[in-house]
Order: sequence, then structure tokens, then C-alpha cells
Amino acid sequence: MNIKSQPANILLDMHTKFSKLPVLFRERVCEECNYSTPTFYRKMRGIDRRVEGKLIQALSNAEKEKIKEIAEEVTDGLSSSILGAEEK
Repeated sequence: MNIKSQPANILLDMHTKFSKLPVLFRERVCEECNYSTPTFYRKMRGIDRRVEGKLIQALSNAEKEKIKEIAEEVTDGLSSSILGAEEK
């Protein structure tokens, strides 16, 4: 086991990885769905607007599926990163 390959502080290392997760998720969704950051947060509200008294859903079915895929990719990346830290 190589001491240099281990993070100096595992708590700091894990906290940093978890802290970066929301930003990474938002950036990936914005990139894949062609959203600006304000659009990302507006879409989080669930209901976009009222048109002639009808509620318009903020997300299409395609957007919902893409967001699920991105969430899975991001969490898989986090899991791999954590497992990699355990192996060192």
C-alpha cells in the first residue's frame, strides 16, 4: 500500500466529492438538455406556467428520461470514486 496514493484526510476527500455532486449534476443536465442555469432552476419548480387556465408541465417525457440517465451516470461516478478511494 502506497501512502502517497491515499488522501491525507479521507473525511475531507469524501466531503469534497459529495459537495461537487450537485454542481456536476446541474452542469450535465444543462449541457444535455440545452438549459441555462436559470432555466434549470425554473424547471425544478414542476409547473412551468398557466396557459388559458391550464397548467403546463415543466418537463417533457424525453427530458425526464434524460435527467434520470444523467442522475444514474453521476451517482455511478461517485460510487466508483468512493470505491477507488477504498482500494488505495
